[in-house]
Amino acid sequence: MPTEPASGHDLRHHGDAEVRDGGGTLVDLAVNVRADTPPAWLRDRMAASLAGLAAYPDGRAARAAVAARHGLPVERVLLTAGAAEAFVLLARALKVSRPVVVHPQFTEPEAALRDAGHTVDRVLLRESDGFRLDPAAVPEEADLVVVGNPTNPTSVLHPAETLTRLSRHGRTLVVDEAFMDAVPGEREALAGRTDVPGLVVLRSLTKTWGLAGLRIGYVLAAPETVALLERAQPLWPVSTPALAAAEACVSPAALAEAEEAARGIAADRAYLTAGLRDFASHGLRVTGPAEAPFVLVRVPAAAEVRERLRALGYATRRGDTFPGLDEEWLRLAVRDGETTEGFLRALGRALGA
Repeated sequence: MPTEPASGHDLRHHGDAEVRDGGGTLVDLAVNVRADTPPAWLRDRMAASLAGLAAYPDGRAARAAVAARHGLPVERVLLTAGAAEAFVLLARALKVSRPVVVHPQFTEPEAALRDAGHTVDRVLLRESDGFRLDPAAVPEEADLVVVGNPTNPTSVLHPAETLTRLSRHGRTLVVDEAFMDAVPGEREALAGRTDVPGLVVLRSLTKTWGLAGLRIGYVLAAPETVALLERAQPLWPVSTPALAAAEACVSPAALAEAEEAARGIAADRAYLTAGLRDFASHGLRVTGPAEAPFVLVRVPAAAEVRERLRALGYATRRGDTFPGLDEEWLRLAVRDGETTEGFLRALGRALGA
């Protein structure tokens, strides 16, 4: 697995760019937010919070609820305006000299580190290895390591044991678990672990619950790390409606609903990947086994295929902005069976099948 310094990928390109402006009428397979969310009960909870907007946000109840959900003391929890804010806080607050980001993965961690003045090294996982992580590929002197699990965009779920082998004295290990609640049973999760030195786990509530426009997530870490990040936050960083959503989304009923949704996503993903494999004769390859609410595919002339799909009414996520991938990759969000059937028909036309 090669290690390389940062270079010229568009780290600030994200799936929402595919559906802006004239893309609003397209069927969205570019953004990894679960469809038909937020549910009515969650919208009602957020709407009820609007009566309290005259008061400054008070995050104590939501913080306690998140802590209880993971069996942690509140001192180990920091609420953030989405996981993206957490990456900025880590980049600005931590005093590190050799940060390493494991790619391909969500590009905001590296972008935030670079904006904060850090020189970032990359460990590039390879298609030939199934984009699996070998802990030995991470330089021993790295004092900050960032890895996603399950990883965006590869949909790879790394074993927890593999990730804990990255822990070292004097190293901060950041594991982005933004999509972990879409994995049935949240197997391989590190959230709630207190036995891994230097561990920082990030969670997002925007994907499963359709709250990307609200911005809500949280950090789980040692109390001293949480305190350091909290000092770097602006005052009242999380809005009252977002706090209401956080408290609601970690309730037992919500967790049960999320688990049911995760099982549904697994079934829908299996249907999608089976359909995609029918195009193997056209050079299309599916990265697997996929474990997240999206799949990564390699297809010749992917940029042209993506434009043909747009003309047929479907938005997909280009892959070449992720370090370690090139212009032959596309990321596809998992949708329901009917949407998938329509997409597969369009893909057949785009490929000339």
